[in-house]
Amino acid sequence: MRTLRSLWRLALLVPFTAVLCLVNALGSRAPKRRARFLHVWARGAVRILGVRVKVSGSPPRPPVLLACNHLGYLDVVVLASRTPGVFVAKSEVAGWPVLGPLVRQMGTIFVERGRRTDLTRVIESMEEAVTNGAGVTFFPEGTSSDGGSVLPFHPSLLEAAARAGFPVFCAGLRYRTRSGDPPAETSVAWWGDMTFAPHFRGLLGLRGIEARVRFASEPVRGDDRKELARVARERVIRARGPAPEDRAP
Repeated sequence: MRTLRSLWRLALLVPFTAVLCLVNALGSRAPKRRARFLHVWARGAVRILGVRVKVSGSPPRPPVLLACNHLGYLDVVVLASRTPGVFVAKSEVAGWPVLGPLVRQMGTIFVERGRRTDLTRVIESMEEAVTNGAGVTFFPEGTSSDGGSVLPFHPSLLEAAARAGFPVFCAGLRYRTRSGDPPAETSVAWWGDMTFAPHFRGLLGLRGIEARVRFASEPVRGDDRKELARVARERVIRARGPAPEDRAP
């Protein structure tokens, strides 16, 4: 059943993604419009993937900077389904199957990890997107984890907020799988030396996923990126809350 479920979901997801990419390619390249198309795609994708998204708090409306803890590639789908925005992601994402072509077209701001000189371009792109009315979602941990804790936030991506005076909204994210499926920390979270293709096949075969997103009520403001990173991490930890039961019903 798990293999059949994977094939069925992939058979739905690939043409759905292809059609959205084609429609988007024929339209405007403005960040705000691209963010809207990603939002439309994500709302369909969570249904195809069997993800039930439970939201607490009010998602911020663009233009906005949104910081969240990072558990894996599914974070992009879940967050985009609830608030339109472009994402900041590592450059390797562009080469992933299914998700790669989509994020390339949808205005994702790619970071060349290991190249400190690339940060200036990334920060300027974030400022430009917000100035033009788009939301920008980013993951200040700089890498994904199994969800057991929130890693320290790197202050570099908070430079856009500190320099331009943008408020930073925060969200906490958790996942649960259903009874009988592997736990979320290995089957949904994607971290460490996990390989994308086999992990994605396993995720497609899950019976269902519960994603819990809680948006903090107040944004973080300031002109010191290190202080912004510290306070934003505290807000994300509070929004993330205590761990729920291991399995969703």
